[in-house]
Amino acid sequence: MTKNILIADDEKNMIWAIKRALKDENYSIFSAADGEEAVKQVKSKNLQLVLLDLRMPKMDGMEALKEIKKINADLPVIMITAHGTMESAVEAMKIGALDYISKPFDVDELKIQIRKAIDVGDMSRQIEFLTEELQNATGKIIIGDSHKMKEILEMVNRVSKSNATILITGESGTGKELIANAIHYSSDRSNKPYIKVNCGALPEGLLESELFGHEKGAFTGAIERKIGRFERADEGTIFLDEIGEISLAMQVKLLRVLQEKEIERVGGTETIKIDTRVIAATNKDLLEMVEKGEFREDLYYRLNVIPIELPPLRERKEDIVSLVDYFLDKYCKEIGRNKMEISKNALDYLIDYKWKGNIRELENIIERLVILNQKGKIEKTDLPKDILYQEQANTDFTLPTEGINLEEVEQSLIRQALESTDYNQSKAAKLLGITRHTLIYRMDKYKIDSNKE
Repeated sequence: MTKNILIADDEKNMIWAIKRALKDENYSIFSAADGEEAVKQVKSKNLQLVLLDLRMPKMDGMEALKEIKKINADLPVIMITAHGTMESAVEAMKIGALDYISKPFDVDELKIQIRKAIDVGDMSRQIEFLTEELQNATGKIIIGDSHKMKEILEMVNRVSKSNATILITGESGTGKELIANAIHYSSDRSNKPYIKVNCGALPEGLLESELFGHEKGAFTGAIERKIGRFERADEGTIFLDEIGEISLAMQVKLLRVLQEKEIERVGGTETIKIDTRVIAATNKDLLEMVEKGEFREDLYYRLNVIPIELPPLRERKEDIVSLVDYFLDKYCKEIGRNKMEISKNALDYLIDYKWKGNIRELENIIERLVILNQKGKIEKTDLPKDILYQEQANTDFTLPTEGINLEEVEQSLIRQALESTDYNQSKAAKLLGITRHTLIYRMDKYKIDSNKE
């Protein structure tokens, strides 16, 4: 599809030069001689990028940028700067400009910057579409403007078009099922069956029958043929939640399904080919289970083709305000009352809280506050005691007057955590309040050996 670019510059030679540089690219190019005209064209045209000069008559580039961002906050804008206006370029990026080019510019560099800017705009629109589609399909929405959640949504957008097996990991309450929903409902299988199985909620004997089905007479109580969930999910998706709970015997059978793309019903002899996309999820450390012999290594790698790790809420605190606002709106609507407010003091306590139960815990607390609060505003005194008194458990570190080397302190703490846990990475990560994957990344960064010396 042809991309529409607006060049806003009062120098006709500059507009001509940029048009000439882009003549072989697949762009439709529009031009504006001042900021006011640029703003009008943003309102009237479907643009994918604006190149905006800082120095223009009627309305300069900075004011035009502010107006453009009011009209379309996601529209990428690259500032055109002259020598000596670098401070203004930095200020423009704080307002919302994506990048800047300096006069005179390098043609190849200009083309690269434009392609990158348009890709960013496309990705923003895809994420917005994906979020809306998920809400329409499931009645639920993924809330999160943090960098981590944007990266995850970008990953969801990329992998949903493939048929690869996906393993979603993260603590309880982080939203693993929502991510699985997003992958299915934005995939080419979205109009096909989507079957969910909680592997931890079913005993082993029943789980096999549920997954693969059974023939009449296969066991006591099997009075008729039962079609299993893998078979029901043919051409669609099966979501295996709490995959770390299945027995080693069941792991062998699941491995065969993933390898051969076929099943046999319990008590049957017929081999049934299936085309089912598998998404698995767990709050357990499967690699640690592999090391202990509790989970098959070959199955782990079959499941972990594309890993998606969801961060705990304490590592994405910038999303808490949006989540609180969403849940307040949701539960006020449910009980038919006007939307409640929350004081800044109370919100600060929620932001500082550790949230061991993650988003699920936050949602439960907001629901309780909405139901029990008779006022129109949630105050600090309305919060549960464990949130109010969290500060008593917090340790305050005082920065020495001579300062510290933060990297040396971090390395020392990592080594201490590893030594105190006999180099058990999962336990060491828990001591440090980070995920195991984050610990491994930092060990690699500081070249810390994973074994005892």
